[in-house]
Amino acid sequence: MKISDNSYQLIKKGLDTASRRQETISSNIANVNTPGFKASKVRFEEELKRAMGTGELGLSQTDRQHVGPGNIEQVHPEVVRDNAHAMDETGNNVDLDREMVDMAANEIYQSALVEQLNKKLAIMNYVINR
Repeated sequence: MKISDNSYQLIKKGLDTASRRQETISSNIANVNTPGFKASKVRFEEELKRAMGTGELGLSQTDRQHVGPGNIEQVHPEVVRDNAHAMDETGNNVDLDREMVDMAANEIYQSALVEQLNKKLAIMNYVINR
C-alpha cells in the first residue's frame, strides 16, 4: 500500500531546488567583486511545468490508460550562467540588489514548502493515531 503521493516528491524536488538556489545565490554574492565572474541562476520551475504537462501546450489525461505527462523524477534543478544582465567594466555581471531579492524570494519559497510538508505529515500522523 502506497502512503505517499506525488506531492511528497514535488515538495522534495522543491526543497532540493531551494537548497541549490541558495548555494548559487551565495556564490554569486561572494563573487560580487571578482573580475570576470559571471552570475549563475537555477532553472527548475520551467522544466517541472514541461514535465508535468502544465505549460502553455500542456497535456491532459482524460483516461488513465492514456499516456500521461512526463515523469517528475527526471526533472532536476539546473545551474546555468546568467547572460541576461549587463557586465560592469571588469566583466562581472553580479547585481547585488537582484541577488538579495532572489535570496528573500527563495527563503519564502522554502518556508512555504516546509509548511506544506508539515501539514501533510500532520494529516498522516492524525490518520495513523486515529
